[in-house]
Amino acid sequence: MKPLRTLALFAALTLPSLAEDVTIFNGTDLTGWEGNKELWSVKDGAITGITPPDPANPTKGIIKHNTFLVWKGGTVGDFTLTFKYRIEKGNSGVQYRSKELPAGEFGPIISGYQADFEAGEKYSGILYEERGRGILALRGEKTVIKAGADAKKPTVEKAGLVGDSAAIQASIKKEDWNEYKIVAIGNHVQHFINGMQTIDVTDEDAANAPKEGLLALQIHQGPPMTVQFKDFKLTPLK
Repeated sequence: MKPLRTLALFAALTLPSLAEDVTIFNGTDLTGWEGNKELWSVKDGAITGITPPDPANPTKGIIKHNTFLVWKGGTVGDFTLTFKYRIEKGNSGVQYRSKELPAGEFGPIISGYQADFEAGEKYSGILYEERGRGILALRGEKTVIKAGADAKKPTVEKAGLVGDSAAIQASIKKEDWNEYKIVAIGNHVQHFINGMQTIDVTDEDAANAPKEGLLALQIHQGPPMTVQFKDFKLTPLK
C-alpha cells in the first residue's frame, strides 16, 4: 500500500487546480456582454431575455432564429460554472466552448455545447450541441461520443445512468429559481440541476469536440418567453 503522503501528492499532481473566480456579470447592467438589447436587459438584478409576441399572432414570438447574449470577457476551456435560472415558457440554455457564426436578423448566432433547460419537462439538464451534432445526452444519461460517418451525426454510446430523469424533473421548480452547475474538464463534461447530476459525457469525437470557446445565453425562437439568469460563479481550472 502506498503511504498516505504519496497518495496525497499523486492526487495534487493529477487533479486540476482552481484559478480565481471570474466576474462575468456585475448585477446591474450588460457591461461585458453583447447581444440584441431589444431582447436582453437587466431586471431585478438578473440578466433577462425575452421573445416578444408577434402582434399578428400573439401565441407566436417575433424572432425567427435562436439568438444569444455573448460574454465578451474571454473564452472558457476547463472550468466550473454555477448560476441560477428562472424561465417562463419556451426553452433556453447556456452555451459553452462555443463559437460565433454570422449574426442573424435578431442578433448573434452561436454554435457549440449547450447546458439546456426549459419550461417543459423533457430537455432540462441535457447536453445539446447547437447548430452541430444535436443531442449528445438526454437527462439522466451517461454517454460516450464517437465519430460518425457524418460530422454532424456522431455515434452516441450509452454507458449507464447518472440519475432518474423523472426524479430530476420533479426537483425543478416551475417558473422559479433553480441552480445549474456545469463542470468541463478535457473531453469530460457534467451538468447538475439543484444538486442532482443530469448528464455525464465523454466526447471522444476528437475532430468535433470543442475544447475552448465562448460563453453565451440563449433565447429560443417559438412562443413568447422570458428567461432570467443571476448569481454566476465562473471558476477556471488550470
